[in-house]
Amino acid sequence: MIHGSFGENGQLFFAIELITDYGLNLPVDSMLDTGFTGFLAINQQDIESLGWSYIGRDTLRTAQGETLFKIYLGKLILNEQEYEIPVYAGNEITEVLLGSEWLKILPLLVNYEAGILTLG
Repeated sequence: MIHGSFGENGQLFFAIELITDYGLNLPVDSMLDTGFTGFLAINQQDIESLGWSYIGRDTLRTAQGETLFKIYLGKLILNEQEYEIPVYAGNEITEVLLGSEWLKILPLLVNYEAGILTLG
């Protein structure tokens, strides 16, 4: 189980580790975005430094309309477990985003009043 934190405006943040193709684990804060239907989204500029393999393109509906994203095969550690997942990259992404696909395999518990936020 991974414990998260609440942002100033009610955002849900979780610490994860991105694993580069060079074997480095980079800790980052990620925001859970239930409107994003993939596993992970990251800025294109940031993804280039990770050395992940490009696997294709896909169009997703976003708040700005349909957007074309590059997709990479990435690795991360979440809840002390390593995952190899498709990662969406775009120039307009300002946060590392965890998507709703995680909610299909990991339970989410949120209680703002009690300050409880867990995933897994």
